[in-house]
Amino acid sequence: MKIQEAFTIFKNHQKSCIKPKTLQSYDHLLSRFESQFSDRLLESIRPEEAYQFLETWLTNAAKATRRLRYAQLKAFYNLLIENSYLDMRNPCCTPLLSKSFRIPKQERKMVLDKEIVDEIIYNTKSLRDRLILELQARCGLRIGEVLGLRVRDIADRKLILKEPKSGKDEEMAFMPEQIAKRLLEYVNNKKLSQNDLIFPICYSTARSMVKNYGVKLHVKIAPHDLRWHSATYASRNGVPLEIISKVILRHQDLKTTQIYLGKVSDSEAIRWMDTLHEK
Repeated sequence: MKIQEAFTIFKNHQKSCIKPKTLQSYDHLLSRFESQFSDRLLESIRPEEAYQFLETWLTNAAKATRRLRYAQLKAFYNLLIENSYLDMRNPCCTPLLSKSFRIPKQERKMVLDKEIVDEIIYNTKSLRDRLILELQARCGLRIGEVLGLRVRDIADRKLILKEPKSGKDEEMAFMPEQIAKRLLEYVNNKKLSQNDLIFPICYSTARSMVKNYGVKLHVKIAPHDLRWHSATYASRNGVPLEIISKVILRHQDLKTTQIYLGKVSDSEAIRWMDTLHEK
């Protein structure tokens, strides 16, 4: 398969499932790759050549940028191999590249306990603040999704999320009954129209608000920690991983969801064993 043909297949596939900004990032990589290997067959490019291409281009780049470009090139090959049934090995999956662009091992994030999250929410000074926290901690929304909500996006117990991170036109999030009632009460009290933003504040204001509520309880907390909590709390209460991934967090890959599930302590593991086998 010629490089140009491979690019066409890849771009057409990606247009349907990722955001324009991500497409632009891939274009930056692929245009450079094409300029160097334009007259070659995809199958003929050896791991050493792929390594040299990345090293030459990314000599002075930050480590995060190097890992990103390696991951993009690897994803490009994986998609072509799987979708076009190419009889070849991904050159990015060889030790030469995987070791050079290895992602450092990250410590598993400690997730906030339910009692702490509940206390933060119950100590809020306004209905606005409470709803912002609850939509993250109870419904799994990202802070950007919360701040982007308009009145017209409310559909009973559902929230319609426009231009989500997945690249789809829209996604659906779900609310517990009490949160849905409080949200409707808030909208009515504020006399908001259908096109109004429900929470017309910027990200930095929302972040400071969440941080300050945490400081009062001597807890370091950021908005995304509440989304982490929503996943772990659901998991600890027996919600299937597929529901957590596809409904609460709306991830494309179960592996991404697994990163969100907090570390299990020894005492918790013993408690679950006792519950499972009735002591």
